[in-house]
Amino acid sequence: MSAPTADGLSEPLAAALAAATEDRLVYDLAGIEARHDALRRELPVVQVRFAMKACPLDEVLTALARRGAGADAASPGEVEQALRAGIPVGRVHYGNTVKSDRNIAEAYRLGVRTFATDSVQDVAALAEHAPGARVFCRVATGGAGAVWGLSNKFGCPPGDAVRVLEAARDAGLVPAGLSVHVGSQQMTGEAWHAAAEDLGDVLRVLGRRGLRVDHVNLGGGLPALGYRDRRGTPLDPPLDKIFAVIREGMDELRRIHGGPLDFVVEPGRHLVADHGAVRAHVTRLTERRTAGGERQHWLYLSCGKFNGLYEMDALQYRLVFPGHRPDGPYVPAVVAGPTCDSDDAYSHEEGLVPVPATLASGDPVWVLSCGAYATSYTTLGFNGFAPLPLAWADRPEGTGADD
Repeated sequence: MSAPTADGLSEPLAAALAAATEDRLVYDLAGIEARHDALRRELPVVQVRFAMKACPLDEVLTALARRGAGADAASPGEVEQALRAGIPVGRVHYGNTVKSDRNIAEAYRLGVRTFATDSVQDVAALAEHAPGARVFCRVATGGAGAVWGLSNKFGCPPGDAVRVLEAARDAGLVPAGLSVHVGSQQMTGEAWHAAAEDLGDVLRVLGRRGLRVDHVNLGGGLPALGYRDRRGTPLDPPLDKIFAVIREGMDELRRIHGGPLDFVVEPGRHLVADHGAVRAHVTRLTERRTAGGERQHWLYLSCGKFNGLYEMDALQYRLVFPGHRPDGPYVPAVVAGPTCDSDDAYSHEEGLVPVPATLASGDPVWVLSCGAYATSYTTLGFNGFAPLPLAWADRPEGTGADD
C-alpha cells in the first residue's frame, strides 16, 4: 500500500480524486486489502466475516474473499451477493437475529448453516426451517464508548443466552457459539473487556449445564481512524490498546472454556471507511443572519446526507479544498447538502467547520473517510439528486462500476 499523503489519504486515492472532473465516490481496493491484512496481523487466529452492510459492493467483497475473509450477511439478498462475489458458503453466516420464516428457509436453501439468534421464538423458527443448523446466541452489551451504541434492538441478557442455547440443543440445532457487539465505532478498550467478562460468565454456566460451544463471535465495532466528532475534533481511537484488550479477552475465554475455542470478528467500517472518499463540489457559500441577528456562513455541497454522507448527523467528515491555500482566509460555516431538507446538514449547534472564504460555486471538495455506508444508505434519488457514480483508485476515470 502506498504511503498516506498529508491528509491521510493513500497516494492512489488522492490521485483519483485529483483526476476526477465530476462528482463520484472513489474507493481504494488496495487500501481495503491492506487494512484487512493489518487486522489479521493483530488478530492472527481470528476469522474475519466482513459486515456487508458497510459497503455492499461486489468488487470489495471479491477483494476480501481473495484475502480469506468471509461475510456477515443479514438477509438472503446479502447471502446471494456474497456467493456471487466468490465467498464460499462455508464462510458466510447469517448474523441478523431478526429474520422471518421465509428469510431463514431461503438462506438455508442457499447453503447457510450458521445463524445468529437471541430468542427462543427465533430458535423454534430455525429448528423448523433450518433443521440441524448451527446457532450462536448474541449477548446484549451496553454500547458505552461507541458513537452508535446498538444496545436495544439486538441481543439478550447473559442469563437468557444459556436458556436460548439450551432451547437450541433441545430443538435439534447445534448450540455452536456466543456473540457480542460492543457498538459501532467503539472508542474504548474497556467495552471489549466488559464484553469478555459477560461472555466468560455465560461460558461458565454453559459448562455446568453440559453445553460446550466451539466459537465466540466478537462482532463489529472496530473503529475507523479518520473521523471527527460533531464538534470537529478528530476522533483518535486507541487501536493498539483495543487489540491488546481483545487478545487478553480471548486468552481468558479460552482458559474459562477449558478447550479449543475459535474466534470470529465482523469488521465493517474499520476496513472500508478510510479507503473511500467523495469528490464533490461547492454548490454555494452563503452568509445569512440567525434569528438572533448573528452572521452565519453556510457551505452547501453537492453531496449530503441523502447521497453518500448519511452519518453526518453523528460526525463530521474531513473536508479538503484543492486549489485553496491552507493558510488563506477561512470562515466558520455550517456544512450542508444540496437537498431541500433541514436534516441534510451538520448540526450547527455542535460545531462549525472552517472553510475557505473564497470558495466559489463549482469548486471541487474532497470528503474523506466516507467509504462506510456511503453506498448502502444512499437514497435512489431524493429530491432528484442521484446516487454518486462509483470509481476505483486503480482504474482510469470513466471505468467505475456505474459507467
